[in-house]
Amino acid sequence: MPQPTTINDCMRRNPLTIHCEASLVQAIEMIFDYKLTGLTVTDDEGCAVGILSELDCMEAVLNAIYNDGDPEHSLVKHAMSKELVSCKPTDSIVEVAQSMLKSRQRRRPVMEDGKLVGQVSSSNVLWALMEHSRRKMFNAGQ
Repeated sequence: MPQPTTINDCMRRNPLTIHCEASLVQAIEMIFDYKLTGLTVTDDEGCAVGILSELDCMEAVLNAIYNDGDPEHSLVKHAMSKELVSCKPTDSIVEVAQSMLKSRQRRRPVMEDGKLVGQVSSSNVLWALMEHSRRKMFNAGQ
C-alpha cells in the first residue's frame, strides 16, 4: 500500500452535501443519521458556498430558542460558516493538517477546477498521518 501523502489519498469522494436553502432541521438530521461533524453547503449549481458544523447548528438552535423563535423555521444559509477554506486533491496532507490546526476547522471541501470533488475531515487526515508514520517506522526497521 503506498504512503498517503496527498489529500487525494484520504478524501471522501462524493461527500454528502446540503443545499443552502434547506432547513436546519434537515441538516441536523443528516448529521445525526450519518454520524458526521458537519456538511459542505452548496448552491443551485452545486458549488460549495459554506460549511455547516455541529457547533453552527447548536448555535442556531440556541439563538432561535433564546429569541423565542422556532428552530424548525431556520435555514442552513443563516447558520453556516461562509468563510470557505478548501483544499485540492494534490495538496499535501501535512500542509492541510497544519491549516486545520491553525484555523480550528475540522473539515475541508476538496475542490478541483472550481468543482466539489470530495471532502476531507480531521479524522481522515489523522488516519493518513498515522499511516505515514507507521510506514516510516516500518521502513526504518528494515
